[in-house]
Amino acid sequence: MAKARLVGIGMDYSATSKSALNWAINNLIDEGDQIIIIHVVSPKADPTNKQLFEDTGSPLIPLEEFREINVSKHYGLNPDPEVLDMLDTVSKTRRVVAKVYWGDAREKLCDAAEQLKLDSLVVGSRGLGTIKRVLLGSVSNYVVQNATCPVTVVKGAAPPRPK
Repeated sequence: MAKARLVGIGMDYSATSKSALNWAINNLIDEGDQIIIIHVVSPKADPTNKQLFEDTGSPLIPLEEFREINVSKHYGLNPDPEVLDMLDTVSKTRRVVAKVYWGDAREKLCDAAEQLKLDSLVVGSRGLGTIKRVLLGSVSNYVVQNATCPVTVVKGAAPPRPK
C-alpha cells in the first residue's frame, strides 16, 4: 500500500477553486490521503484569531469544527455550502482539515507547502489574459515557480465567446 499523502488545496470559494477541489477529489486524492484546505484571508480582514496566528497561520481545524459557523467566523471565513458538501463526502474515507493564513495568497500558499510539508498542492486559475497577468500578477504562476512541492493548476471554465 502506498504511503498516505498530504494534499493541500487552495480555497477562496471562487468557481475556479471549487473546480480545483473537485478535480483533486476525482483525480488525485486516494483513500487514506489527508486533505488540507488552505484559506488565505486578506491582511486587511480583522477576525478574532488573526492576532494569535498571523505569522504561522491557524492551527489545523478539523472539518467537524470548521463547519460550525462560529469557528469559521473567528477566522474571517464564510464557508460555501457546496464546498462543505464535497468535503463531507470525501471525509468518509479521508481526513479533512483546514488551515487559515492572512496575507498575500502567493506567499502564503508557498509558506503552507513548506510548513505543512505537503506532497502536492492544487490551486485554481482565474485564466487572466497576458496583460492582466503582468499587471495583477498570477497567484498560480507564482506558486508553480516557488512552492516546495509539485503544484497542479486547474483551469477554470473558458469564458463564453461573444457572438
